[in-house]
Amino acid sequence: MNARGFDLAQLRTFIAVTEAGSVSAGSERVFLSQSSVSEQLKKLEERVGQPLFVRSKQGMSATPAGAKLLDHARRIVALCDAAFDDMLGRTLDGEVRIAITDYYRPHDVAEIIRRFASQHPRLRLHVTVLPSAVIDSTADGNAFDIGLSLRLVEEGGRAGGARPSTVIRREKLLWVGAAQTLRERPALTPPWPLVLLPATCQLQRRVVKLLDESRMPYLISHSASGVAGLQLALKAGLGISCLNESAIGEGVMPCPASFGLPVLPAAEFHLLPARPGEAAHVTNARAALAELLG
Repeated sequence: MNARGFDLAQLRTFIAVTEAGSVSAGSERVFLSQSSVSEQLKKLEERVGQPLFVRSKQGMSATPAGAKLLDHARRIVALCDAAFDDMLGRTLDGEVRIAITDYYRPHDVAEIIRRFASQHPRLRLHVTVLPSAVIDSTADGNAFDIGLSLRLVEEGGRAGGARPSTVIRREKLLWVGAAQTLRERPALTPPWPLVLLPATCQLQRRVVKLLDESRMPYLISHSASGVAGLQLALKAGLGISCLNESAIGEGVMPCPASFGLPVLPAAEFHLLPARPGEAAHVTNARAALAELLG
């Protein structure tokens, strides 16, 4: 008689592939080869007796059975991790204030925070979305305990910033505009209508600097106060701007290479380091959050 239950490693792999959308991306999250990941998924599907994924050229998405299992799998893995931490005396209990840049995975960040909260039910979370400039400039103060900011990768492959930090994620920066506008007017020419954030945003300052250095004429067609406003203005066709890959939403697409716009640097998301005298539960919370943010 076969034992009931699931293999925890298979569930972790299943979660990673479902969230990443492909075997290749999921394998990077669990530090396994693609063949090992495929084998684990095959065994898991055999275990439940039904397909868990719909596979297409665009990637992999969960079937109804897969979506149902995903909910269970997250709770099982979270409970296992919480039990292990509790036995080692690492249970997170206390208050933590988190500041996250509005460029960081805006379509996924709510789910990441929800999962973090569910994994650590004794932790009282206060989450604020702020511009990176504000996060970096107030990092030594008492406004938050854990900060995640965006930094541009300078020449030589290193991101700017005075404080040492942990790189959570690196993404391409792309010139983007309204999908409908770019499809209807693929030969858009200067002066470039720009949608920009305030000058305090280092990314927006870099955009203007690159255009000035390339002697490409532009005009500021719209100013937004944050990334959400920038996305709305772009989708409405008010101009072009630059965004990191994970911040490109529905109705927005990269500008064609034929526009001849300047090459953009890469961007990195940095988890700021602990302050002197930081509470142990904050240090542990930072380490746990880093595992989910990548």
